[in-house]
Amino acid sequence: MLMFTGIIEEIGKVKKIIKGARSCSLQIAADRVLTGTRIGDSIAVNGVCLTVTEIQGSSFSADVMAETLRRSNLGKLSAGSPVNLERAMAADGRFGGHIVSGHIDGTGTISDFRREDNAVWITVSCKPALLRYIIEKGSVTVDGVSLTVAYVDDVCFRVSVIPHTAKETTLLLHEKGTEVNLENDVIGKYVEKLLHVQKMEPENMSGDRSKVDLELLMKNGFV
Repeated sequence: MLMFTGIIEEIGKVKKIIKGARSCSLQIAADRVLTGTRIGDSIAVNGVCLTVTEIQGSSFSADVMAETLRRSNLGKLSAGSPVNLERAMAADGRFGGHIVSGHIDGTGTISDFRREDNAVWITVSCKPALLRYIIEKGSVTVDGVSLTVAYVDDVCFRVSVIPHTAKETTLLLHEKGTEVNLENDVIGKYVEKLLHVQKMEPENMSGDRSKVDLELLMKNGFV
């Protein structure tokens, strides 16, 4: 199973963007993530899982399809843009963040920064379709960075960024109004799917059907 953890390994820089009709190819300067990387491997760029198509010295290239450009902020990058980079987790790697697939659910907009002692609060506004999966003290990925949700309401959520995270990622390089990639915690989406599985089955199905409900999930430790 391919997965990431949301622990950024380094900040890369976009060297070149080759635009197609609805897609593009990115060339990104990097260092640490190229160690041991081969063509066909996966690297998350601002949280988006991309396949390495070419390695040129201290940079790599990856194709970005139209659907990815629609779902993410990669289409807003330009030459010189800094990006968060993370290689797919190795089978014997340490699990430092949370389960991240690299499949973006959508984008949000940074609406506020507020410093509190050694940390900085970031407020991100986004659509209700994304907020429904975001819970206080749960996990969310912002531009590929695994963060803990400290506050959420019906229009936004807030996270607190410590100095180490600020130094190792692009989060505080942004300005108000910047669009960021968001990936919700995958566990919540799976639980919702299981709770609604019976509604999705055809009405004319015959035979025994397993009953998956909240009580069953709680008995088995999923809720």
